[in-house]
Amino acid sequence: MEFALTLPLVLTVGGYGIELSSVALTNMRISQYALNLADTTSRLGLDAGGGVIQLREADVNDAFQGIRLASTALDLATNGRVTLSSLENTKQTYDTAYVQRIHWQRCFGKMSGVNYDSSYGTTKATDGTSNTAANAGTVTSAGMGPVGGKVSAPQDNAVMFVEINYNYKPLFGSMFVAPQVIRYTGSLLVRDNRDYRQIYNPTPAATASTCDKYTS
Repeated sequence: MEFALTLPLVLTVGGYGIELSSVALTNMRISQYALNLADTTSRLGLDAGGGVIQLREADVNDAFQGIRLASTALDLATNGRVTLSSLENTKQTYDTAYVQRIHWQRCFGKMSGVNYDSSYGTTKATDGTSNTAANAGTVTSAGMGPVGGKVSAPQDNAVMFVEINYNYKPLFGSMFVAPQVIRYTGSLLVRDNRDYRQIYNPTPAATASTCDKYTS
């Protein structure tokens, strides 16, 4: 008799604990994916000679594939959106002074809209694909990130800035917690002598993961 009376309470408390654990674990995973992607892309590329590293579209695609595979349990590619921005502080051949800009962005994930696209600046799909003023990117002198937590690139360097927005679906519907968008950013300085003129795509050309696409 006593067990029958207490069973609903036990189930409720147990379910609530399971749901909170799931939320906490998902937050930790999304945070780690953002930091991992920033870390990986801060040291990718091909040595083009003389210690100069050229970042290629294929390199970015490989880094994205690593995150896809790591996040299979969450199905991040279907339920979220990943945005990688190259925040650079450089003086290009078409500049008269140093400029901090989002030179290019690459993305993957099917989710779209204000809750999933970049919150800190956007670029055209062609930005960064050539060393021309037409594809210079978006000037952002204040840097990227939330108020009180913005990051900026040092002169002649860049920050790989990652945003991940994930549509969390509770295990028990909305019984304990509401559906929510889990958001995390990660950023790291580029750690090699990177060529910032453009992102390269040598033959055989790779399909660029530009942010006008919403695919998994």
